[in-house]
Amino acid sequence: MTDARPATALDALANSYVGELARLTPIQATDMGIPGHDDRLDDFSPEGHAERRALAQRTLAAIQAAPVVDEVDRVTQLAMRERLGLELELFEAGEHLADLNVVASPLQSIRDVFELMPTSTVEQWEVVAARMSGVSTAIDGYIASLDMAFRNGPAPALRQVELGVAEAAEMAGDNSFWQSFVDSATTDDGPLPTTLLADLETVAGCARAAYARLSKALRAHAAEAPTNDAVGRERYLLHSRRFLGDTIDLDETYEWALDDLAHVVDEQQALAVELFGPGTSIERAMELLDEDPSRQIKGTKALRQWIQGIADEAIDAITDVIDIVEPARRLECIVVPTHAGGVYYSGPNDDFSRPGQIWWSVPPDVDTFGTWRMRTTVYHEGVPGHHLQLSGTVAQLDVLNTWRRLTCWVSGHGEGWALYAECLMRELGFLDDPGDRMGLLDSQRLRAARVVLDIGFHLGKPHPIDGRWDVARAWDFLTANSTLPAGFRQFEFDRYLGWPGQAPSYKVGQRIWGGLRADAEA
Repeated sequence: MTDARPATALDALANSYVGELARLTPIQATDMGIPGHDDRLDDFSPEGHAERRALAQRTLAAIQAAPVVDEVDRVTQLAMRERLGLELELFEAGEHLADLNVVASPLQSIRDVFELMPTSTVEQWEVVAARMSGVSTAIDGYIASLDMAFRNGPAPALRQVELGVAEAAEMAGDNSFWQSFVDSATTDDGPLPTTLLADLETVAGCARAAYARLSKALRAHAAEAPTNDAVGRERYLLHSRRFLGDTIDLDETYEWALDDLAHVVDEQQALAVELFGPGTSIERAMELLDEDPSRQIKGTKALRQWIQGIADEAIDAITDVIDIVEPARRLECIVVPTHAGGVYYSGPNDDFSRPGQIWWSVPPDVDTFGTWRMRTTVYHEGVPGHHLQLSGTVAQLDVLNTWRRLTCWVSGHGEGWALYAECLMRELGFLDDPGDRMGLLDSQRLRAARVVLDIGFHLGKPHPIDGRWDVARAWDFLTANSTLPAGFRQFEFDRYLGWPGQAPSYKVGQRIWGGLRADAEA
């Protein structure tokens, strides 16, 4: 164990910034595991955005003037200057007001934060009730910001508006999350007190009414929403930097992704023949893998046990070659019911009382799962992917300030590492089974295809077959390069069109990590 690094003036500035950011963004504070803000929600109004903008401006000026005493400080200053400087550019461009998409906007985050809150005691449910009482104000502030976006631009595209109308209406319904969440309210010691249950029923009703107002407000904006989903080169460059933390040549990256996609398809075809003999197509090979009883799991209980077993096995194996601190060796795998399947990782909090967690969402009508598709995903979300990277960062209390450990997340860095980790496990022999390798290639093919689709569509580039990218060509391209179920494929498609630059950050980030490895090997 090395001696603790003395905290510097720059560390103090970074820690102070996180404290102020947690006060202004309680949702992010909960996500980071910073206590003391779980009874509140963010102010999504123009005034709330102005407060966060002022904080970024003050902090940027302070860190630029702060002394740099060592290499850790140098990286901190460079990273904070880049992140906060870009945040101010996004503010200046009005992008914060137009924050509406199907996956990561206030429409979702106001709801999703409740899934991270502990609910084992009466006191914890009282905190939930206090936060839920703020949903109405948070939604009204969000509506005010969207109103300003439609007045001043840029405004969300019609597709995202219409999808937002439907999602908000669902959240306002009798069977919405708010009602089911309250209906399930209990503690480890039994039912909640009657008065607290009544309070929860009341605030859940207010939350549903707020989402009804949001749906109505979005519906009113539909007539003035832009019909073109593409954001154009200038806005795309800004968002690409946001998700990558780097500036890339978009045209060169587009051509690279086309070549990479072709390489993956060729490897898939060769593997199909290896698995099932000459003349076997990729599609037929996947059908046969899906039909193989030895590659199937029945039931969500068995699924959770299988995921946990693969994750634990990887941790044990990697610990033999990498020194993983004891708290980070715990990874909790959770299977949750949802209407749309999906997998994500949530990191530990500062003291690891909340461990790193893999959340595996399963549609209620799905009861059979193909392991050949899933093994590489466990490595992506767990070890050596997100869990190894993020839990290892959180554990560096003696070296890194709070901003470095808990706040600074760049998709190209984190998701790029997770894709690199998938391929690393292949190198290490964990994907020697040809079926599991097909699962890896299926994942890599989708990630390469969406670089092509995302850049091509939003920049209006020539389509690789004919004409220029449009909605129809983009859908056909995704369908040809994805094995996702139809409903989830539609969700992914809407995500790409409404969240420009995010989807390519995975594969482009992997490319950057590969370049760093090549430099190190050289």
